[in-house]
Amino acid sequence: MPESSQHFDCYLCGMIFLKEYFKSKANYNSLLVNEKQTFKKHIGFSITDGLVAGVLTLNEFVFLRSIKGSSYQLSFLFQFSVVVFILLIFISEWLKRVNNKQKVVKLTGILTRLPLAALVLFPAKSSDYSFSSTYHLIFLAIFLVYYLGNLVIFPNINLFLKSNYRHHLFGPLFSYSTLIGKVTMLITAFLYGWVLDLDPYSFRWVFVIAAVAGIMSTYFLSLIAYEDSEIYTKSIGIWGSVKESVKTMRGIIRDNTSFRHFEWGFMLYGFGFMSTVTVITIFFESHLGLNYFSVASYKNAYNILALLMIPYFGKSLSRIDPRKFAAITFGSIMLFLLSLVLTYYVPVYIYVFGIKFYFAMIPFVLFHSVFAATMSLLWSIGSAYFCKPSEAGDYQSVHLFLTSARSLVAPLLGVIFYELYGYVVTFVIGAAFLFIAVGIMIWSYRKDRAMVQ
Repeated sequence: MPESSQHFDCYLCGMIFLKEYFKSKANYNSLLVNEKQTFKKHIGFSITDGLVAGVLTLNEFVFLRSIKGSSYQLSFLFQFSVVVFILLIFISEWLKRVNNKQKVVKLTGILTRLPLAALVLFPAKSSDYSFSSTYHLIFLAIFLVYYLGNLVIFPNINLFLKSNYRHHLFGPLFSYSTLIGKVTMLITAFLYGWVLDLDPYSFRWVFVIAAVAGIMSTYFLSLIAYEDSEIYTKSIGIWGSVKESVKTMRGIIRDNTSFRHFEWGFMLYGFGFMSTVTVITIFFESHLGLNYFSVASYKNAYNILALLMIPYFGKSLSRIDPRKFAAITFGSIMLFLLSLVLTYYVPVYIYVFGIKFYFAMIPFVLFHSVFAATMSLLWSIGSAYFCKPSEAGDYQSVHLFLTSARSLVAPLLGVIFYELYGYVVTFVIGAAFLFIAVGIMIWSYRKDRAMVQ
């Protein structure tokens, strides 16, 4: 169909852009042997992980429309993706002391991705979901297990890559791999949205494919070479581990002022974003009346633009302070939330190839594309710029722990704001948090610059 052809052209352009950019700017042949080997495995991880990400892109919408979950249950589903990192207080020291981190990553992938395949046993009738919460709770439990795997996987991504890529190539190489993962995610989301409109219960067998891809992604990650600079032989026990984790995290926040300011901004960004993300899904389904294909198309539209921006922003992140980069990211989210307010008051639309196209959603797509391009880099590797390579795992653990702390309340507060005050007030409150976050990033950067001068 014409629309799919247009999407394919965009993907093709993105791949050509990737090839030419990498050839002219990074010169693959000039990479060290270990960097080439790491990059190939990183690409394998990004492709398989991108397939899973494409399926998860529509996960909240599937839960709301196909499984008939409630708005509060939906907030838990999103909350799980970040609240699990609160457990890093218990395991971050253990993660640092594990001698064979690759083996742990591989085992984690099997234990936490394989349960996704159990969704094939879910019923294919709407009535089975309407009179009982059993399937809702099972669905939530499966994804809680899935997200628990990220406790081990996410900190080790930074640790493995920072130990193999030179500093000036860390941002560009990460961005190229992210770009390829985004392409995979876009194709997957596009096809998945189309399939869901044909059969709203096709998610059952799609998640079998996602389970296999998830296991493969952690396998590729586990192949990246890494050796601990320090070997720990003495066990310190669970409470000793917690004590050391708290000590390490507290020391990082206390002693690294720039990183502390960076995390202040991220905390406020998190409240603004997490308090609205569940409400945005409800807004799409209940107020705008979008089908699966329309939601997938909007998400693909801003991700296609993001795909073309990622190499540029990856290069920029290696050159500029992450706080300046964060100000761009947080500002783009603030503007796309205000764009949804515009859509609420100007709900004019037409149908284009089965897509319910709202004219006021154009700025939403544009600003969201900047957010998608920059946050995919900032959230994953921003913390690594404040530390030495050997500390990358610890710093990312602190970052993820603080992320989880704000998620304890933000998604539920967003649903409460929505039920009390409606969509517009909820989006404006979120935008206000983001405005303050931008201010903190600019203030912190200028303060450091003034001290240097």
